[in-house]
Amino acid sequence: MKPSQAILLLSAFTVGGLFQSVAQGILPVVTVTAVNYKFLKSVDNKDVAQPVKLVQLRAAAFDVKNSDFYEDDYDDYYISFIIPEGSVLAAYDKDGKLLRTIEKFKNIAIPSAVRESVAKRFPGWSIAKDVYLVNYEDSKESKKVYKLLLENGDQRLRVKTDGNGEFI
Repeated sequence: MKPSQAILLLSAFTVGGLFQSVAQGILPVVTVTAVNYKFLKSVDNKDVAQPVKLVQLRAAAFDVKNSDFYEDDYDDYYISFIIPEGSVLAAYDKDGKLLRTIEKFKNIAIPSAVRESVAKRFPGWSIAKDVYLVNYEDSKESKKVYKLLLENGDQRLRVKTDGNGEFI
C-alpha cells in the first residue's frame, strides 16, 4: 500500500470515528413502551389512509402521566387528537392505558377492498364522499365503518361497508 493511500485510509477512519462520536452525543435517549399495543393491533388495517395511521399512532403513544394536566385525583382523562381529515377522542385511565376511542375521518383514501366491493356491486357509480368511523373499546374488537355517498349522474345513493368491503 502506498503511503498516500495509507494516510487517506487512516484519515477516513479518524473522521468517521469523530462523526460517530458527535452523532452519539446529540441523539436523545428513546424509551419504548408498549402500554397501548392492543389498540394498535385492534385498529390496524394495512390499507387505511396514512393520516389515519399517524393520528392513531399518536393516540397510542400519548403519555398521560407526563402531560401538563395530569393529577393523581382523576381516574379518567379524555384527550382529542385533531387533524384536518378528522379526529380521535381517546379515553385513558390514570395509568395511561387507552380504554376507548371514537374516531371520525372525512374524505380520506378508501381501502382497495372497499373500492373493489363498491365497483363490483354498483358498476358505473363513483364515490363522491366518504366518512370513516372507528370505535375501539379495550375489552372488545374495534368496529370500523365506511359511510359512502355514491353518485351516478344525477342519482345519489348512501351505503355502509366495514373495513373489508362487506356491506352493512
